[in-house]
Amino acid sequence: METKPVKKDALYADIKDDSKLPLVEAVVKGMKERAGLLSEQMLSGGTSGLDIIDGALIPALDIVGRGFEKKTMFLPQLLMSAEAAAASFAVIKRKLDEEGKKGAPKGRIILATVKGDIHDIGKNIVKVLLENYDFEVLDLGKDVPPELIVKTAKDEGIKLVGLSALMTTTVPSMEETIKLLRTECPGTLVMVGGAVLTPEYSDMIGADHYSKDAMGSVRYAEQVFGAK
Repeated sequence: METKPVKKDALYADIKDDSKLPLVEAVVKGMKERAGLLSEQMLSGGTSGLDIIDGALIPALDIVGRGFEKKTMFLPQLLMSAEAAAASFAVIKRKLDEEGKKGAPKGRIILATVKGDIHDIGKNIVKVLLENYDFEVLDLGKDVPPELIVKTAKDEGIKLVGLSALMTTTVPSMEETIKLLRTECPGTLVMVGGAVLTPEYSDMIGADHYSKDAMGSVRYAEQVFGAK
């Protein structure tokens, strides 16, 4: 498939690699089929799955998240973008699965998108990478209430919980979850991530670790479990 050059306007000004702009645009505009085809092209051309995730999918989701917060994008557009990102990631996931490690489990981790947030592509990316690095993931899904996360952590004896949020409106749910974990599971660590999170925000809501990307979550999990 021939791709047309994308004009780098203000919306994409922070995307450093112009070669990934077509995929960023496809995700932002909710072009599901195009996003999948572009991802296949990039993988065939030698771009790694992780590079596509970090260089295109995450920046695209950041743009969408900021647009939703500023009310320049609305829920139907948000859902279309999420579907386009999922189509791209499905292609990448197949490649990662082919390359994945199959060693003994290094540790068990809960992942959840917090209550009020229905967007789980970021969480799903983290899940696949953690599993490819031999961690066992208990995926509680999206729009997960704090009580379910805490109950599962307590019942399963979980050492590390990963929480995701795409919108600032759902960060209070993340903070509530962390507070409840501190009370009910004081030995459990919490890592957080998502388009609206920053290291400062992470500290403010009491998280143990902020990951700016999916590989950051893997590295922190390796640190927590002493696994390399």
